[in-house]
Amino acid sequence: MCIPLVTNIIFDTPAHRMAFTLPPMITFGAGTLLWWCCKSESFALRPREIFLLTNLSWIIVCAFGALPFLFETEISFTDAFFETMSGITTTGSTVLVGLDNMNPGILMWRSVLQWLGGIGFIVMAVAILPFLKVGGMRLFQSESSDWSEKVMPRSGVIAKRIVQVYLGLSVLCALAYYYGGMTAFEAINHSMTTLSTGGFSTSDSSMGFFSNPVIHWTGTLFMLLGSLPFVLMVRFFSGNADPLLKDAQIRGFMKLIVVVWSSMTLWLVMNSDYGVFDALTLVAFNTTSVISTTGFALTDYLLWGGFAATVYFFLTFIGGCSGSTSGGVKIFRFQLGLMLLNVQLKLLSHPRACFSMQYNGQPISSDIIRSFVGFTFFFLMLTGVMTLLLSLMGLDFITSLTGAATAIANVGPGLGDIIGPAGNFSTLPDMAKWVLSAGMLVGRLEVITVLVMFTSAYWRR
Repeated sequence: MCIPLVTNIIFDTPAHRMAFTLPPMITFGAGTLLWWCCKSESFALRPREIFLLTNLSWIIVCAFGALPFLFETEISFTDAFFETMSGITTTGSTVLVGLDNMNPGILMWRSVLQWLGGIGFIVMAVAILPFLKVGGMRLFQSESSDWSEKVMPRSGVIAKRIVQVYLGLSVLCALAYYYGGMTAFEAINHSMTTLSTGGFSTSDSSMGFFSNPVIHWTGTLFMLLGSLPFVLMVRFFSGNADPLLKDAQIRGFMKLIVVVWSSMTLWLVMNSDYGVFDALTLVAFNTTSVISTTGFALTDYLLWGGFAATVYFFLTFIGGCSGSTSGGVKIFRFQLGLMLLNVQLKLLSHPRACFSMQYNGQPISSDIIRSFVGFTFFFLMLTGVMTLLLSLMGLDFITSLTGAATAIANVGPGLGDIIGPAGNFSTLPDMAKWVLSAGMLVGRLEVITVLVMFTSAYWRR
């Protein structure tokens, strides 16, 4: 919270400094009190405690992170919590309007939330979720999540290297934006929300505010980088490029990107007045923004027609790679699903045959299959339940369905006139915002991490 305070001092806005003076004091006081009361306690974390700690950490961070919005803007606690949850989960849905003339400190705070949420999720995906065997994440175990395999000498080293790569790419992104025509303030903000695949902008028009194609392609490149596994990027920058180039997940992700870019560009050129380069720029940026769950909007692609809207709706669920900042189902789960389908079709013809499945050279065990099936089922089930809840609050079908999908997949904008690329979530009922906030949290924590706490087995000694 001190970063936005310094921002207000630099921009000489004394009237707005109180918003980032009291909240840091309140937060620091609460943290100091907890530390003082519990500093003599020693305990060992078991899976049950890790589930509880993971869930409560994100909720408490959002509660304190909402304080600056309450002190600075004239919004309710519901809107402030929604905006903070959207930021820290790197979803990108917003209830704020008039961003072009808003206090620089608030704009910086939104970007900082997403930047911290991005690196926080990388660490969680690398260190915590594989250890808890959540959603098939055991495939990506490392020393920080499983002490039997070493990717680096110590678990602290990999965390340090990930932060270094994350920070370095953020700086490069800011420099590229700056030399592309953004101001220094705009470049810093958008670099944090691009690499974190968050999607918050300093303008109501999002990336459509900037007309230079260099900015658009810079955003496309760094959204793609934010969608790649950061553990493999650490190895790449350490001089070992093979894992990054040969990883099955990355290869599948890049093949999907090429297919979507090519087909959608061809379709747009044939059905509009855009030239090939302009159509490719629009398609590349918008599709990458949706697949990576960033949520930036370069143009209102809903105006392209029903086919484009349908494609973008399905792209909402895909997401990037595991161990990245992106949300969604993740590419590796679609690959696992296709492998399971292939084996099942073979078994119909050869019922007594035995087929083994491997992913990146690792055997796929039965517990990974169970985790994958459980995640997929509950992901779709929660999307349906949230859609019904939102429709009960008077929202139309398109808004309800795409709102639920974009919250659980952590994408940002939905479809329709209300929450589409040209709208926002400010007009939704308060109860709908709480439902969507819960959906953002559930989706960001890979669904099972939250749902396990609602079972009787979790609370039974």
